[in-house]
Amino acid sequence: MAKTGDICTLCGRHSREVNILISGISGAICDACAVQAYEIVVEQGKSAKKTSGLNRLELPKPEDIKNFLDQYVIGQNEAKRYLSVAVYNHYKRLLQTVTSDDVEIEKSNILIVGATGTGKTLLARTIAKLLHVPFAIVDATVLTEAGYVGEDIESILTRLLQAADYHVDTAQRGIVFIDEIDKIARKSDTPSITRDVSGEGVQQGLLKLLEGSIVNVPPQGGRKHPEQKMIAVNTKNILFICGGAFDGIEKKIAQRLNTRVIGYMAGKKTSHLDTDNMLKYLTPTDLKAYGLIPEIIGRLPVLTHLEPLDRNALRNILTEPKNSIIKQYIKLFEMDNVRLFFDEEVYEFMVDKALEFKLGARGLRSIVEAIMMDAMYSMPSEKKKELHVTLMYAKEKFEKSDTNFLQIA
Repeated sequence: MAKTGDICTLCGRHSREVNILISGISGAICDACAVQAYEIVVEQGKSAKKTSGLNRLELPKPEDIKNFLDQYVIGQNEAKRYLSVAVYNHYKRLLQTVTSDDVEIEKSNILIVGATGTGKTLLARTIAKLLHVPFAIVDATVLTEAGYVGEDIESILTRLLQAADYHVDTAQRGIVFIDEIDKIARKSDTPSITRDVSGEGVQQGLLKLLEGSIVNVPPQGGRKHPEQKMIAVNTKNILFICGGAFDGIEKKIAQRLNTRVIGYMAGKKTSHLDTDNMLKYLTPTDLKAYGLIPEIIGRLPVLTHLEPLDRNALRNILTEPKNSIIKQYIKLFEMDNVRLFFDEEVYEFMVDKALEFKLGARGLRSIVEAIMMDAMYSMPSEKKKELHVTLMYAKEKFEKSDTNFLQIA
């Protein structure tokens, strides 16, 4: 019969079956159980920290939040300021206590408008790294009105529950970023015999979430069924940040500003307008003309926009941020013990092509991928320890790639 000190008290395995057996006063524990116990303690500690509430002294100030965003996102100072203030005010709302004056701070949901590739989703992902509350990013394109093929509106909160480890109280203080909000715009202003189940129907369903109400959420997502167990979530203290490209809304803005005035006063009326960045003149009226219903516009009181990326911004995006595109590829080659470096002219070439693509920062990644594809295929099998990317090399690899045919005239 084995002694007590020769057997793990938790799993019952003998000392011969494990690497290490740690003996105690009245038992022993093996290395595998010790590791598992450590992971459980760490996980429980995270959950306890999430549910323990926020400390006012530990809250990041708006300037601190913006400085953090500056490390990862180039430019877009106006949008960063709006986001930083919104998140800070959200924290203060969560810490609000009932006072004698009975003043209750209401939340201010945000709508961010910007062309594709300007950094809407990147801002959301970056700010999620800093937050002390659950954060979830969802896509509005898959949402449909209840009863139709697609995801129900309530499934938005399923992601937030998962981020909060299904702690309902914690999830009810979280932040949700709804991407591609423009894809649920009303399809037409004219009445139709068919229902707009993925447009206005979704907007109507979102009203109760944005305003604040108790919603029954399917814990695993998917369609709601009568026999499925639901989780009641109160959205009153959940901050919603919506983002969308709103492609073509510039025409609505130009139409409202009457930029095509004909006559003697035409030049004077339109000379002060920045026609390259019409989004700076965006108003709720333009959103209504685009297809958002007035009720949902009223529940997104903070409206901001992202600036189009110019040449300097695209050049900085390549190398400046902590997780810049070039740094990512240098890291990839480092993992194969290969030193990668580029000539300055190569960066200028990449920016030139990105401006031709008109796809913003996403175009940069496509270009770098096209230039580096052959090297990434062959270098791991070769004994070379260094790769110097010159302008001639970059032009040669880009010209032979399929990406060269994606240019937009």
